[in-house]
Amino acid sequence: QVQLVEFGGGLVQAGGSLRLSCAASGLTFRMNTMGWFRQAPGREREFVAAIRWSGGNTAYANSVKGRFTISRDNAKNTVFLQMSSLKSEDTAVYYCAASRNWPSMTRGSYNYWGQGTQVTVAS
Repeated sequence: QVQLVEFGGGLVQAGGSLRLSCAASGLTFRMNTMGWFRQAPGREREFVAAIRWSGGNTAYANSVKGRFTISRDNAKNTVFLQMSSLKSEDTAVYYCAASRNWPSMTRGSYNYWGQGTQVTVAS
């Protein structure tokens, strides 16, 4: 069974940085894309960033472009989200997800999801 586990959430001051990681295990199909989504209280889950499993192509939501960077370590089946210049509006539960397709920037295109990790930005 596929498992995605996020690490690195926590409390950070506005303007600070935080790095999230997601470890994937039990994959039974070729993974082409890993993505990050986030969900704030009372809001719908929204796309943050995605990266192809092979090829190095990336995609970002306009709200985080230039501040967040997605990267990967294929040997360890791990994807990262480096977050900088954090704002209060970045506060949300962040979810790691896996998709068989590229490009893949919609929730419905992802097959597996992690449990989420809370990121709180204090102003």
